[in-house]
Amino acid sequence: GINAEYGWYQRRVRGHVKETDPPETCQSWIELLSGETWNPLKLRYQIRNVRERIAKNLVEKGILTTEKQNFVVFDMTTHPLLDQCTKQSVIKKIQDTLLSRWINDPQRMDKRALALVYLAQASEVLEHAFSSLSDEDYDLAMKRVRELLDLDPDMEATKEGADEVLWAVVASFFK
Repeated sequence: GINAEYGWYQRRVRGHVKETDPPETCQSWIELLSGETWNPLKLRYQIRNVRERIAKNLVEKGILTTEKQNFVVFDMTTHPLLDQCTKQSVIKKIQDTLLSRWINDPQRMDKRALALVYLAQASEVLEHAFSSLSDEDYDLAMKRVRELLDLDPDMEATKEGADEVLWAVVASFFK
């Protein structure tokens, strides 16, 4: 199942990170482990087919489906959204995190919700997530996103109870 797959992925990543000397930066690990870059000296750290594995698990859960699309010269497998309820649940979680459940202290915020907001921003889909909001709520949500983006991830990582990995990833995407 999906949890077993991610458990395997996490164990593999932790093993790679622990055995690396000298240590790699968070940005380097993101590039290596995503399979999005090729460094011949670090091929053993790459985990192949990351996107395909994630898509396969989301298809198995009924969230996505698989289709072949013809792009003139070649066919490509795509994974359109099948489960609108899951999408709406994610959008609601983002909206609630920034509006009705806003905590003006990222150290006290739900870490998964905070990561989801940053991930949505990095993926450039926050505008879409806010499209159903009133003008007033939209402005407030965007103001709070800007507040989060204005934080210094290095400084946040040093605070009491901080999730250092979360802030290292945020720094790699937004610095």
